Amino acid sequence: MRKLIMLTVAGVLFSAASLLQAAPREGKEVTIEGKGLCAKCALKETKTCQNVVIVTKDGKETKYYMTPNAVAKKAHAADGFCQATKEDPIKVKVTGDVEEKDGKMLIAAEKIEKE
Repeated sequence: MRKLIMLTVAGVLFSAASLLQAAPREGKEVTIEGKGLCAKCALKETKTCQNVVIVTKDGKETKYYMTPNAVAKKAHAADGFCQATKEDPIKVKVTGDVEEKDGKMLIAAEKIEKE
Protein backbone atom coordinates (compact mmCIF):
# COMPACT_ATOMS: atom_id res chain seq x y z
CA MET A 1 0.00 0.00 0.00
CA ARG A 2 2.83 2.37 0.84
CA LYS A 3 4.42 1.82 -2.54
CA LEU A 4 1.16 2.60 -4.29
CA ILE A 5 0.79 5.89 -2.39
CA MET A 6 4.43 6.82 -3.11
CA LEU A 7 4.00 6.08 -6.82
CA THR A 8 0.80 8.14 -6.95
CA VAL A 9 2.47 11.11 -5.22
CA ALA A 10 5.48 10.87 -7.55
CA GLY A 11 3.19 10.75 -10.59
CA VAL A 12 1.28 13.83 -9.46
CA LEU A 13 4.50 15.77 -8.83
CA PHE A 14 5.96 14.88 -12.23
CA SER A 15 2.71 15.79 -13.97
CA ALA A 16 2.57 19.16 -12.23
CA ALA A 17 6.21 19.88 -13.09
CA SER A 18 5.70 19.09 -16.76
CA LEU A 19 2.57 21.28 -16.92
CA LEU A 20 4.41 24.22 -15.36
CA GLN A 21 7.30 23.83 -17.76
CA ALA A 22 5.02 23.66 -20.81
CA ALA A 23 2.93 26.70 -19.84
CA PRO A 24 3.49 29.56 -22.32
CA ARG A 25 4.62 32.98 -21.14
CA GLU A 26 2.07 35.76 -21.25
CA GLY A 27 4.24 38.21 -23.15
CA LYS A 28 7.36 38.19 -25.23
CA GLU A 29 10.41 40.01 -23.85
CA VAL A 30 11.82 42.57 -26.26
CA THR A 31 13.90 45.73 -26.21
CA ILE A 32 12.42 48.77 -27.93
CA GLU A 33 13.96 52.16 -28.64
CA GLY A 34 11.98 55.28 -29.32
CA LYS A 35 10.50 58.56 -28.14
CA GLY A 36 9.25 58.65 -24.56
CA LEU A 37 6.21 60.76 -23.66
CA CYS A 38 3.35 60.94 -21.17
CA ALA A 39 0.00 59.68 -22.50
CA LYS A 40 -1.87 62.30 -20.45
CA CYS A 41 0.31 65.40 -20.61
CA ALA A 42 1.85 65.22 -24.09
CA LEU A 43 -0.51 63.00 -26.06
CA LYS A 44 -3.82 63.89 -24.32
CA GLU A 45 -4.98 60.25 -24.64
CA THR A 46 -5.55 59.22 -21.03
CA LYS A 47 -6.98 60.72 -17.84
CA THR A 48 -3.95 59.71 -15.77
CA CYS A 49 -0.23 59.88 -16.43
CA GLN A 50 1.21 56.86 -18.22
CA ASN A 51 4.53 56.31 -19.99
CA VAL A 52 4.40 55.76 -23.74
CA VAL A 53 7.22 54.87 -26.11
CA ILE A 54 6.66 55.66 -29.78
CA VAL A 55 8.73 53.42 -32.05
CA THR A 56 9.11 54.31 -35.72
CA LYS A 57 9.95 51.46 -38.07
CA ASP A 58 9.69 51.59 -41.86
CA GLY A 59 7.85 54.91 -41.62
CA LYS A 60 5.15 53.47 -39.33
CA GLU A 61 4.69 54.59 -35.72
CA THR A 62 3.73 52.10 -33.02
CA LYS A 63 2.84 53.26 -29.50
CA TYR A 64 3.81 51.03 -26.58
CA TYR A 65 1.95 51.91 -23.37
CA MET A 66 3.82 50.94 -20.20
CA THR A 67 1.88 49.01 -17.63
CA PRO A 68 2.03 50.80 -14.27
CA ASN A 69 4.71 48.98 -12.28
CA ALA A 70 7.51 50.18 -9.98
CA VAL A 71 10.01 50.59 -12.85
CA ALA A 72 7.63 52.69 -14.98
CA LYS A 73 6.48 54.85 -12.05
CA LYS A 74 10.06 55.60 -10.99
CA ALA A 75 11.06 56.58 -14.53
CA HIS A 76 8.00 58.75 -15.12
CA ALA A 77 9.31 61.78 -13.24
CA ALA A 78 12.98 60.81 -12.88
CA ASP A 79 13.64 60.29 -16.60
CA GLY A 80 11.35 63.07 -17.77
CA PHE A 81 8.41 61.28 -19.40
CA CYS A 82 5.97 63.76 -17.84
CA GLN A 83 7.97 66.82 -18.91
CA ALA A 84 8.56 65.64 -22.49
CA THR A 85 6.58 67.17 -25.35
CA LYS A 86 5.75 66.01 -28.86
CA GLU A 87 8.32 68.50 -30.16
CA ASP A 88 10.96 67.49 -27.58
CA PRO A 89 10.47 63.85 -26.49
CA ILE A 90 13.06 61.92 -24.53
CA LYS A 91 14.95 59.08 -26.20
CA VAL A 92 14.61 55.81 -24.30
CA LYS A 93 15.41 52.11 -24.53
CA VAL A 94 12.93 49.86 -22.72
CA THR A 95 13.22 46.14 -22.06
CA GLY A 96 10.18 44.15 -20.98
CA ASP A 97 7.37 41.79 -21.86
CA VAL A 98 5.14 42.94 -24.72
CA GLU A 99 1.55 41.94 -25.37
CA GLU A 100 -1.36 43.29 -27.37
CA LYS A 101 -4.58 44.03 -25.50
CA ASP A 102 -7.69 45.78 -26.82
CA GLY A 103 -5.79 46.91 -29.92
CA LYS A 104 -2.97 48.54 -27.89
CA MET A 105 0.59 47.38 -27.47
CA LEU A 106 1.52 47.10 -23.79
CA ILE A 107 4.99 46.69 -22.33
CA ALA A 108 5.72 45.68 -18.74
CA ALA A 109 9.03 47.48 -18.32
CA GLU A 110 11.80 45.62 -16.54
CA LYS A 111 14.51 48.13 -17.48
CA ILE A 112 14.35 51.70 -18.79
CA GLU A 113 17.42 53.53 -20.06
CA LYS A 114 17.40 57.19 -21.02
CA GLU A 115 19.65 57.82 -24.01
